[in-house]
Amino acid sequence: MADKRDFDDFLEKFQKHHELMTEELHKVIIGQDAVIDQILAAVFTGGHCLLVGVPGLAKTLVVSTIAKILDAQFKRIQFTPDLMPSDITGTNVLDETDSGKREFRFVQGPVFTNILLADEINRTPPKTQAALLQAMQEREVTVGQTTYPLPDPFFVIATQNPIEQEGTYPLPEAQLDRFMFNVKVDYPTLEDEEKILTTTTQGERPEVRKVLTARSIVYLQKQISQIEIAPLTINYVTRLVRATRPGDKESPKFIRDLIDWGAGPRAGQYLIAGGKAMAAMAGRPSVSLEDIRRVAIPVLRHRIAPNFQAQAEGYSAESLIERLIQEVPEPRIPKYEKG
Repeated sequence: MADKRDFDDFLEKFQKHHELMTEELHKVIIGQDAVIDQILAAVFTGGHCLLVGVPGLAKTLVVSTIAKILDAQFKRIQFTPDLMPSDITGTNVLDETDSGKREFRFVQGPVFTNILLADEINRTPPKTQAALLQAMQEREVTVGQTTYPLPDPFFVIATQNPIEQEGTYPLPEAQLDRFMFNVKVDYPTLEDEEKILTTTTQGERPEVRKVLTARSIVYLQKQISQIEIAPLTINYVTRLVRATRPGDKESPKFIRDLIDWGAGPRAGQYLIAGGKAMAAMAGRPSVSLEDIRRVAIPVLRHRIAPNFQAQAEGYSAESLIERLIQEVPEPRIPKYEKG
C-alpha cells in the first residue's frame, strides 16, 4: 500500500510539473496544444519526434522553447545538402603531445547532447541522414573502431517541410520508423493567429523558467514506464497494429485495398509508451483505450503506406487511421460466471 501511495504522490507531482511546463511554453507558443502534448509525451518516454509543417508555424521555436524550460544540454543542426556524417557524430583529429608524440583525439559532434534539434532533416543526403540511425536506436555513436555512449537522456526532435520537394531527400523508411511520433503542425485558429500577431509585434520577448533537470527527466521516464496497462488494452493495441497490415487475414477490406504495407511491432511499443505518457499527464495510474486512441495517429501516420488507389480516391494516411480506429472493436470484458 505504501508503494501505491508513493506512486500516487508521484503522479500528482508529475501532473503539476506538466501543467507548469505547459504554462511556461504558452508564454511563447500560442495554441498548438496537441503538438506540445505529443512532444512532451515523447520526452517523458525517451522517444524521438518528427515535426512536419509548412514554414512559419514555429516548429523550431517550439523545440528551442522546450529546451529552455528543461535544464538539459541542447544543440541544433541545420541540415544542408553539403552536411557530412562527421559534422553530426564528430571525428578523430591528429594531435601532437608535449613530448612530441602524435596521437588521435576524438572531437565530439553536436549529437553528443540531451536534446538534438535536426532542422529540415530532409535537406541532407541519405548518407548523412543515416549518421543519426545508430544514435536514435542504440543511444551510441561508433567512429572508427570505438563506440561512444550518448548522454542520458537523449532524444531527437526533427523538423521537415512537406511542401518543398526540390533539393530534398525523403527519409528512408528505416529512419522514419525510429521516430516515435510524426507530429503534424497545422495552421493556427483565427483566435490564436490574432494573439500571435498581437504578441509578436510588440517587441517584447517573454522569458521562460527552467522546470526540470536532465536527471529529473531520466527519473520521470523510469516512473512513467511503471504505469499499468491491462492485458485487454494490450490486446486492443495488438489488434489495432495488425489491422494496418494488408496481408493480415483479420485486417478490414479497405486496408487490403488501399494500403501497400502496414506498421510493425515497434508501432505497438510506441502506442503503449505514448498511452502511458498521456495517462501520467492526466494523473491516472493506468492506460485507458482513449489514451491509445489519442496517440494512434501520430504513431501510425508514418508507418503505413497508402497505395496509388488510395491517393486517387483522396485518402490520406491520417483518414485511413481514423477509419481504422472506428472499425477495430474495443476488447470485451469477460463476464463473471458463477460456478
